[in-house]
Amino acid sequence: MNKKILVLEKNRDILELINIVLTDEGYIVDLLSSEKEIFEHIRDFQPDVILLDVVSPTEEGTALCKTIKAAEESSHIPVIVLSTHPKLAVVKEICADEVVPKPFDISFLLSTIEHYLISA
Repeated sequence: MNKKILVLEKNRDILELINIVLTDEGYIVDLLSSEKEIFEHIRDFQPDVILLDVVSPTEEGTALCKTIKAAEESSHIPVIVLSTHPKLAVVKEICADEVVPKPFDISFLLSTIEHYLISA
């Protein structure tokens, strides 16, 4: 069975790049450019991993990540945060399973995803 990855990325160009890379790797991908209806997507798509764009480790910036990790239906799903913020370790402490800095190295992103798929 192919693994499923839900991607929430606000930058359309980055979203398309991630889609191409993950699809080429054989993953089934669900793409979102807005937080709207993310929980419906989680419920319906049942992702194995979530890639989440977080701008900064503020209360507002990490609220969605914390909500995903706190919700019973999604708390078990690894959340890999993609962020440009210089204090990425803070995001990991607050809510993420892992943080991948932007701009990201594609091989590092893929190995991080694979690590969490194996661990799940």
